[in-house]
Amino acid sequence: MPAQDLAEFISHHRDKVAALFERYKNSGKTLFLRSDLWDEYKLYAMECEDDEFIDSPLAQAISKSQEATLVYPWLCIEFRPRVAHWHYFRFHLETLEVEEISITEFLKFKESVIDSQSGEWDLEIDLGPFERHFPKMTQTRSIGRGVEYLNRRLSGRLSNDLTKGDELILAFLRLHSYRGVPFMISQTISSVETLQQALRKGMELLAAVAADAEWPSLAEKLGKLGFEPGWGRTARRIAENFSLLADILEAPDYRALEEFLSRIPMIFNIVILSPHGYFGQENVLGLPDTGGQVVYILDQVRALEQEMRNRIYEQGLDITPCILILTRLIPEAGETTCNQRLEKVHNTENVQILRVPFRDREGKEIPHWISRFEIWPYIERFATEVKKEVVSELGCRPDLIIGNYSDGNLVAYLLAQRLGVTQCNIAHALEKTKYLFSALYWREMEDKYHFSCQFTADLIAMNTADFIITSTYQEIAGSETIVGQYESYTSFTMPGLYRVINGIDVFDPKFNIVSPGADDTVYFPYSAKEKRLTEFHSEIEELIFGDSAGGDRRGVLNDKEKPLLFTMARLDKIKNLTGLVDWYGGCKNLRKKVNLLVIGGTVDPAASSDAEEQEQIRLMHELIDRHGLDDQVRWLGMRLGKKFSGELYRFIADRRGAFVQPAIFEAFGLTVIEAMGSGLPTFATRYGGPLEIIEDGISGFHIDPNHGEMSAGIIADFFESCIADPDYWHRLSRGALERVQKKYTWKLYAGRLVSLSCIYGFWKFATNLERQETRRYLEMFYNLQFKKLAERVGRQT
Repeated sequence: MPAQDLAEFISHHRDKVAALFERYKNSGKTLFLRSDLWDEYKLYAMECEDDEFIDSPLAQAISKSQEATLVYPWLCIEFRPRVAHWHYFRFHLETLEVEEISITEFLKFKESVIDSQSGEWDLEIDLGPFERHFPKMTQTRSIGRGVEYLNRRLSGRLSNDLTKGDELILAFLRLHSYRGVPFMISQTISSVETLQQALRKGMELLAAVAADAEWPSLAEKLGKLGFEPGWGRTARRIAENFSLLADILEAPDYRALEEFLSRIPMIFNIVILSPHGYFGQENVLGLPDTGGQVVYILDQVRALEQEMRNRIYEQGLDITPCILILTRLIPEAGETTCNQRLEKVHNTENVQILRVPFRDREGKEIPHWISRFEIWPYIERFATEVKKEVVSELGCRPDLIIGNYSDGNLVAYLLAQRLGVTQCNIAHALEKTKYLFSALYWREMEDKYHFSCQFTADLIAMNTADFIITSTYQEIAGSETIVGQYESYTSFTMPGLYRVINGIDVFDPKFNIVSPGADDTVYFPYSAKEKRLTEFHSEIEELIFGDSAGGDRRGVLNDKEKPLLFTMARLDKIKNLTGLVDWYGGCKNLRKKVNLLVIGGTVDPAASSDAEEQEQIRLMHELIDRHGLDDQVRWLGMRLGKKFSGELYRFIADRRGAFVQPAIFEAFGLTVIEAMGSGLPTFATRYGGPLEIIEDGISGFHIDPNHGEMSAGIIADFFESCIADPDYWHRLSRGALERVQKKYTWKLYAGRLVSLSCIYGFWKFATNLERQETRRYLEMFYNLQFKKLAERVGRQT
């Protein structure tokens, strides 16, 4: 929207606009959210009874604003007309002049609310100049489909210069080997021409043999043509790959290229990094900083190992892939195995958890748990030790490094930089969007959260990653009205530290949506009677309907015939379990229809070592007392085993209950997938991943955690409809199951991730995807900025 459109509208409605701005001024606020601005605008427009005012350029600017800052006599608005597009307008409250300003001007103005001393020479981070010549998408619908774009764009380049493109493919094929054993082609294929001739002769040879003839019987003849193992186990598979490559060399096609690259044996050893929390297989869920990420990784590695084994076998190789999960060794591990250096992952052949300790400045092991917000001083030394341990354990460098969360992604950056390995990032949840104005008020939050370190680590890791996978589009670029987690790093300011002018570009082809699933051997439909774990039922009955309270449980349900509304999560502010209890307590209609089952945290605040959890425990007790809920709410402060929790979902489905995920923000929502995969109708926050997972009214319902009364009403209406129409519950249950089976399975996930690793490996080799200039800039940023901030955290803790 041009500033002149706003100026023209204001010139014809000066009195009304002046009165509106006066209302903003009289609110006493300096920082506004979209809802603050737009609610006031709509209220004023109704009072004016002016339809033109509600349908105007100014209304558009206000309704699509994200934030605004008012410091008399100026009002500056951050305008987001559509996903990932930003403009900044400055209004003079007296003269009503309006002009578009730069991002730097907007951030400086915003800083003035916090730090009047911010000036011309503050540090600015601008990665834009390094990216000028790098191919980027332009359509918002393409965001998150980076590899598709890269293949289309760069395949075109290969087509435009066939000679150079073919030579790149030839050179890439020569790279592949495993522990000194070559794959694909030998040195006898010395040019593209000889490769094409060999392919032609190879296809003629294969046409004359049985389709199921295996490589050993073909090796001698194909070897004479210059081919090594890796093309396929059977003649049929080898011929398919020869044909694909012959077509690509003749006329590159991005689909054929993607298919062929995905079949090249490249990925044998993977390192996965998850330093914080208690990473283990039993007795860890619900401990501080330990939740969905652990479940995600354990399910991920099982699916990845199976996918790698299948691909390696299909390509005719007899190699056992290896996956190492690198995490922190915690000597004071309680009832967990987090004090064991090496632990085999259940139901895998060659997946290990390898634990490396944190050490202090003197090199002594840190024995106790450390919050994810306070681990930054230990990261670099941890990465150094991890590098030695990985190379020792594997006997070689890995083929792929996957980071998880801010700390794991930073370690992935350090390792990938030193080992020259492809780096993949998975954020799980970027903290920046969880806490209102967290960058602007970083100083006030620093003692507790140390966001100066975390946001700096995020910037470095996301810009050095070869590719980033996210669970949803929302995670990258949000929606029409909500800013994406990654998008929030486009520009921001941390007054007195630095301001970011160009931090990340969500149109970058490094972003790819690869949604995880739930373990379908554990989270299967309640109707699958032959698979049900009925041996747990008596224990589940006692946990939910038992007449005892105290210890790790509170509340005794009075009416045991009512359906159960179930929630399960960590007991922290973002997960919002206390918010749900408050909604329930305040909604008579909902209380009349269902009991509430809450599983999270611990019932005794003294049993927790986490300050935020202790606060939430005390609040939970206060809310149960305030609303008198001891006969309608059952709160279990315990950790459940995976199989037990799977049967719990189904047990609740048997009783025609529902699951609710009330988080203030949820990056993805594994529990949403688990519940839906078990056949439970599900209600989940509209902020984050669940907005994409659930089709509202078809496979579940969206709720707004900022409007608890409305959310409670939606849930109550559902149970009311189930009473009026007994099939209504079943329709939602079927919708949930169909949605999960179609979109959210680990098999789909693993296939996509391995393919991405192969494809990015090729383009990194064939082009400047390594972005050496950006990497050098960020290396300086790491050494000059991050390390100082991490040392400061070390002195404070």
